Amino acid sequence: MGAQLNPYLMSEDARTQADFYIKALGGEVVSVMTFGQLPGTPEAIKDKVMHMMLVVAGANTLFLSDSSEPVSGSRSIALALTYDNESEARTAYTNLGEGGAFKYPFDLQPWGAYYGEVVDQFGVTWQVVTRV
Repeated sequence: MGAQLNPYLMSEDARTQADFYIKALGGEVVSVMTFGQLPGTPEAIKDKVMHMMLVVAGANTLFLSDSSEPVSGSRSIALALTYDNESEARTAYTNLGEGGAFKYPFDLQPWGAYYGEVVDQFGVTWQVVTRV
């Protein structure tokens, strides 16, 4: 028996972050559950996202949640997107970097693939690469 690994991002504003990823990568929100759907939730957090599921960049599942603590970016993990098509990969790289930081230019690498790295405006590191 195997398991499926899905990125789960804690966010200061899950709805805005989800909208950015849908615009940058294409996709849609599959489901949203707010804290207000739980009994006894304080009024101040009723509209906050407890769990959101997105499908982006084809059939990739991404989960988001509004965090109860301050969120900061981390360089200890990166989300890697692998494309068959250089043009699609370049578009994703450019879109994800909007408002963020381009850490490594998207270009042809010695191993034969195109590769680039960005940190998006929410502090998430993305590696965008093409298949060789």
